[in-house]
Amino acid sequence: MFHIYCPWCQEHRAEEEFHAKGPAHLARPKDPEACSDEEWGDYLFFRDNPRGVHHELWVHAVGCRKFFNITRNTVTYEILETYKIGEQPGKSVQAEVVTLPLRQEAREAANESVKVQAGGAS
Repeated sequence: MFHIYCPWCQEHRAEEEFHAKGPAHLARPKDPEACSDEEWGDYLFFRDNPRGVHHELWVHAVGCRKFFNITRNTVTYEILETYKIGEQPGKSVQAEVVTLPLRQEAREAANESVKVQAGGAS
């Protein structure tokens, strides 16, 4: 077990009190109503899988229930810093990004799956 520093509570708490919620600093589309289904799907479902240091969004679920960001090394699990939403990170990020699956390949596979489920093979 390790401890995570909550920038809102200003104390270290057990990791079981926290939940990871995905990448930090993810820009929401400015006009979701004007997005195509493909653009909206990319925003909702496709994420990079970084290997190395990157920023993550976490929530102190059992404590103050507030969201904050963590700069963490995904290889060593080392937490380099925590900071509140709206603040900028103090640590720079240099991660090797591994995208799984490739977006175009995933779309093609999904389209094939829908065709087969509909009763016809192409």
